[in-house]
Amino acid sequence: MRKLLSLTLTALTASAAFAGGYRVALQGQKQLAMGHTGVAVVNSAEVLFFNPAGAVYLQDRFNVSVGGNALFARTKFQNETYNWRASTENMGTPFSVYASYKATDWLSVGLAVYSPYGSAVEWDRDWEGSHLVNNIDLQAIYIQPTISLKLSDYFSVGGGPIYVTGGVEFNRNLSRSMTDDWTPDGNRSNLTIEAKGVNAWGWTAGFMFNPLDKVRLGVNYRSEIIMEARDGDANFYNVPAALGSNPAYPTVNPNATVLSNTTFNADLPLPAELTAGISYQVTDKWLVAFDYNRAFWHVYDALVVDFKKTSTSNVPTSVNPRNYKDASTYRVGTQFKPNSKFAFRAGWYYDESPVQDGYFAPETPRNDSMGFTGGLTYQITSKLGVDVSFLYLHFDETDNSYDYYNEDGTNVSFGGTYKNVVFSPGVGLTYSF
Repeated sequence: MRKLLSLTLTALTASAAFAGGYRVALQGQKQLAMGHTGVAVVNSAEVLFFNPAGAVYLQDRFNVSVGGNALFARTKFQNETYNWRASTENMGTPFSVYASYKATDWLSVGLAVYSPYGSAVEWDRDWEGSHLVNNIDLQAIYIQPTISLKLSDYFSVGGGPIYVTGGVEFNRNLSRSMTDDWTPDGNRSNLTIEAKGVNAWGWTAGFMFNPLDKVRLGVNYRSEIIMEARDGDANFYNVPAALGSNPAYPTVNPNATVLSNTTFNADLPLPAELTAGISYQVTDKWLVAFDYNRAFWHVYDALVVDFKKTSTSNVPTSVNPRNYKDASTYRVGTQFKPNSKFAFRAGWYYDESPVQDGYFAPETPRNDSMGFTGGLTYQITSKLGVDVSFLYLHFDETDNSYDYYNEDGTNVSFGGTYKNVVFSPGVGLTYSF
């Protein structure tokens, strides 16, 4: 019982996946096909996400881009020392909707709706790492009204507020082994934490500079956003009777641990990002682009979950170190338009993981990765086009661990070798007039 009680102190929530494992770089079919470059590219209404300053340079007065992806992720885990093996295959559906309107030659307005954070991870129930996570399901949707001002033919600025709404559900077991779970019926003690309607505000701003007819430079900043989960549901299942209630609480012993259903508060940081890039129109048919992105993950130093104390529940506050580091992404892409009907695109990017050694947890199983992208546009009419993209994301194999799971006052490691791959086809429509 003492061991199970101490293990509950490390209760986690799926907010970790908001802040480290699954930043989904799928915010537009055209730009994804070009390696997800776009801060210095004016291709379509997708520019509202990549750099709203560029919207004023779109040729047509009204522009709409709508798209979605099917995200297939597969992770394999093994620990040869103990002969542990597990795997998870999951699917997500990130989407984007962009619309811009050129009110005057120097002013454009727009609206962007997209899902840059969102994932699902579901391991086998009661697997060897179930004390850290069984499954996660989360969403974060950004709603971004924007304005773009052309100060001259060579320079523009743009930006706007960002409203974020999301939710998260997470489940994990309360101990490392069934022996410690105190469940004679064979069901493991576990905890599900769920928060819905988690909302927050942020902002984005950028500028675009065109020093030469064939060269564009762009910079965009997206602010840090803190998702404040308040009064989320924390539900315990199959808890031993001795821990599900305690006659001494709260009158005799107000510090006694009681693992019964309650609510929780937690702050979920989504890091600020700074992106700078350049595009060069090599010929009338050939465009190349390069972006550099810096994500300021250091804001995610720890996950603190504060469980509400009631007359029937007293779950200690949980502090879980993460110690993330700032990380960079390098992107390159190209577009070739042989005629008015077709445009072909390809790209590549290298994405650094913010997770440091010793903090590698299976709820966010990712390492440094390389993305290979491609796609095309078929122009059905002069106003309507179909965009197709694909992404193959290969993660470096890593042998790593999470070393801060507390058991009886001692940190215990869980680790092994992780192999990850992601494949994502996408399709969209672009309409302008």
